Amino acid sequence: MHLSELSHPNELHGLSSSELEDVARQIREKHLKTVSTSGGHLGPGLGVVELTLALYQTLDLDHDRVVWDVGHQAYPHKLITGRFNEFHTLRQKDGVAGYLKRSESSFDHFGAGHASTSISAALGMAIARDRQGQNHKCVAVIGDGALTGGMALEAINHAGHLPKTRLLVVLNDNDMSISPPVGALSNHLNRMRLSPPMQFLTGSAEEAVRHLPFMQGQVPAELNRLKEGMKRLAVPKVGAVFEELGFTYMGPVDGHDIGAMVRTFQEAHRSEGPVLVHVATTKGKGYPYAEADQVGYHAQSAFDLTTGKSFPAKKPKPPSYSKVFGQTLVKLCEQDSRIVGITAAMATGTGLDLLQKAVPDQYVDVGIAEQHAVTLAAGMASDGLKPVVAIYSTFLQRAYDQLIHDVGIQKLPVTFVLDRAGIVGADGPTHQGQYDISYLRCVPNFTVMAPKDEAELQRMLVTGLRHDGPIAMRIPRGSGEGVPCLEDGWEPLEIGRGELLAEGDDLLLVAYGAMVAPAMATAGLLQEQGIRATVVNARFLRPLDEALLVPLAQRIGRVVTMEEGCLAGGFGAAVMEALHERDVLVPMLRLGIPDQLVDHASPDESKQALGLTPPQMADRICERFGSAFGDRLQRQPLSV
Repeated sequence: MHLSELSHPNELHGLSSSELEDVARQIREKHLKTVSTSGGHLGPGLGVVELTLALYQTLDLDHDRVVWDVGHQAYPHKLITGRFNEFHTLRQKDGVAGYLKRSESSFDHFGAGHASTSISAALGMAIARDRQGQNHKCVAVIGDGALTGGMALEAINHAGHLPKTRLLVVLNDNDMSISPPVGALSNHLNRMRLSPPMQFLTGSAEEAVRHLPFMQGQVPAELNRLKEGMKRLAVPKVGAVFEELGFTYMGPVDGHDIGAMVRTFQEAHRSEGPVLVHVATTKGKGYPYAEADQVGYHAQSAFDLTTGKSFPAKKPKPPSYSKVFGQTLVKLCEQDSRIVGITAAMATGTGLDLLQKAVPDQYVDVGIAEQHAVTLAAGMASDGLKPVVAIYSTFLQRAYDQLIHDVGIQKLPVTFVLDRAGIVGADGPTHQGQYDISYLRCVPNFTVMAPKDEAELQRMLVTGLRHDGPIAMRIPRGSGEGVPCLEDGWEPLEIGRGELLAEGDDLLLVAYGAMVAPAMATAGLLQEQGIRATVVNARFLRPLDEALLVPLAQRIGRVVTMEEGCLAGGFGAAVMEALHERDVLVPMLRLGIPDQLVDHASPDESKQALGLTPPQMADRICERFGSAFGDRLQRQPLSV
């Protein structure tokens, strides 16, 4: 069977192991070809090919429900649920989404871009099933790294309290999340995988039998069943942790042995109550480069399949904001032992991997546990340390109560660095950092800021570490503006003071963070038409520099705000509120993300769709204030 002809996963039912192995080969070929061409998540999907095929042999996806924890491990699922022929559009505008999406396919039973949600969702489906008198299966597939998230443990605790609720949890244990997972539970699972009985039973014994002359390279089914039974007796009782919490534990089973997994899943479905099947897999399976570098090949830009190396950029790019942050923090940590960098399983993404290598004693990875990260930092700050918590904007949403309750109310000096703030591109709605401006505006005692470039980032980080209270800085994804970094001697900024970048009498442009450079470009386009704008780099959202903004707004009489975040409760709303409080009632135009989700596309495509490129913003300004500018406007729109 060729996957291009497959329209329903049930069509795979009844295939032999060798036929399923051929399907697995096709999945890996398509997976590798697509990701190497357009980029995407590589290692997670490669590791669960056989797991997916085995599990779906035991399910009817017209009725049964499967929830994948973080959809980037579900590329094989997409390839066997009718999306093979469109898979080359992965993560591209109007193409196949990089995560599961209920509106994309009836087989995507639950969407997720954040980890640790699957068990809760699948348990909710199981409870709904039972209350409505239905009889389908509910399955959660969760990675070992996601078990570090408190939500997953909360769900396990609840499910174990429901002994008559049938729920299957498949633990995809590859000893990795994006980076190696941390914590006691991970260590417990790792001891299981590496124990001598486990290694013997999954490797040496099987190979010895396979090479006997009369076996012809095959392993009899009876030996496989004996192997599974012996493992449960010989291996340290890792399952006791889950069994004490009310689960029936099965495994560990080889995650690349389709036959063994099919048998285990069938047995699990016959059990009453919640069951956990422990499946041991290899992240990046089938592609040697991905197996050898499981962190580097978690996700990749376009690369050469033969060499495994990324294609070089067409022209050199400035360093990323994340890298500048990481390098600066390393230098500051070397100067002050009280500074501690904290990440929630995102060291490479936030630049904290540089700190981990250079000053490991001042680096902490708490795993996928953002709530814990924030309150841990609060505890550190309350006893004299200077914690710097680096978390993606979209992931810090998960710790909102801790921001208020544990940090803000107590006015503790914790510095937050919100990476990937604003439009992030191909990961889609679950990962856009479009809400942090709004959700941080109202947190008590917080100072909130955003740099216009790399050098200002450095000064803001120093500002945060010297501030006696909670402070947050948002930084965008990707390369900086090309402004040279400061080598040392960084001076803190005066909190609440903006920066006047250009002066003009026709218009006041007030920009925040990553929108400062586009604001200057927009002002340049307007100047070509004789419209002169005053441009202000706000620097601070909270407190706003009202002493600078109010007189300018009164004098000029026309105000435009620019932000790479949602308009509802955002930066423009803050400026508007401040002016109205001072009875400065002037015409305003707020440019930012309207009340809509930003779907997967490149950042440039998203900004174009939202009207946030300089020519588009210049056009909108002219439309809004055209009567005030009179005959100076040219007829042809600038964005054409």
